[in-house]
Amino acid sequence: MKQSLIALALVGAFTAPVFAEEAAAPAAETPALTGNMTIASSYRFRGIDQTFGKPAIQGGIDYSHAATGLYIGNWNSTISSGAGYPEGNVEMDFYGGWKTTFAEDFGVDVGALYYRYPGSRARPLSGTNAKHPSANASGTVDNLELYVAGSWKFLTLKYSYAVSDYFDLPESKGTSYLEFNGNYDLGSGWGVNGHVGHLFAKDYKYASASLTGSDSISYTDWKFGVTKDLSGWVVGLSYVGTNAKGSCNKGEFYCFTNSLNESGNTGSKAKDAGRGIAVLSVTKTF
Repeated sequence: MKQSLIALALVGAFTAPVFAEEAAAPAAETPALTGNMTIASSYRFRGIDQTFGKPAIQGGIDYSHAATGLYIGNWNSTISSGAGYPEGNVEMDFYGGWKTTFAEDFGVDVGALYYRYPGSRARPLSGTNAKHPSANASGTVDNLELYVAGSWKFLTLKYSYAVSDYFDLPESKGTSYLEFNGNYDLGSGWGVNGHVGHLFAKDYKYASASLTGSDSISYTDWKFGVTKDLSGWVVGLSYVGTNAKGSCNKGEFYCFTNSLNESGNTGSKAKDAGRGIAVLSVTKTF
């Protein structure tokens, strides 16, 4: 779950697709097919732990047509079922859209992104919603979002809107995410990046055998990082933090366990999924 690859953007600390860079003229008229592979010490999606603190293997492929601005792609990562994907262990993202630049320093990017977790079962995610207490999820966990982004030089503002229930949380359609990203090339292979985002969750109220509460699941996340290109291998180190409510002692929403099965049974270990953490990654684009 990654943003458009502008300079040395994000480098595996978050999951959204790694879109292909537009080629520079005169090669810009030639369609571009690129791939990417990442090994990261942890996978954080919008600041939230997706691998229970364990390493992630990630990779994808992108096709872009600079003459029209159209692109499509796929990105994948290992995940933990306890992050809200019962019986699942892989995330698959499929995306497509259109982007262009104008007046040299400005850009626009619009598209759609579909998240799917093969083998997962949404039923254990069923909960109690203030408006629909009998809401019940079923099938494979997924999520469909539309997004629009505007950029100026090394700064990008992006807005994503869920047109389906947000990762199958009942009655959560309309959840949105606003983020501001900066990626600056320092030269000599060095880069710095920063991110701040906020999840605007619908008024979903949760209640299950292990979690009870009525606090909003909205939160803010942030990231600061540095990257170094070593002969085509980009090494990234970043700090990721959030104010998401994940205290396991209080039974808060973002307390995740190390596993979750189809029956709703959780693993024996639990962690605050929004806790601050340093993330180390190595990425290769080819």
